[in-house]
Amino acid sequence: MSRLVRHIVIPSLVPLIFFVIALTPVEVMGCLTRGLLAITVSLISGISALCMAIIGLKLRVQNDPNASWWMMSTLVLTVPVIALLVLA
Repeated sequence: MSRLVRHIVIPSLVPLIFFVIALTPVEVMGCLTRGLLAITVSLISGISALCMAIIGLKLRVQNDPNASWWMMSTLVLTVPVIALLVLA
């Protein structure tokens, strides 16, 4: 599996899931269910972004060239957290 798939494509599925939930009509799932799912996805994304940022910082201290890939994954995973703050 290439670095692009592992660090960009797979983490970008989380923001996609978040926006699918956020754009789902209220009549399909209900307001409470939709909100709880969006908060859950955003929380999981935020925790994952924090973990990836820690890994990236550790690798940057060790001068590993892969550190930038971990930081890009962090940026992708922060999108649902920021979107939740903007939409709320």
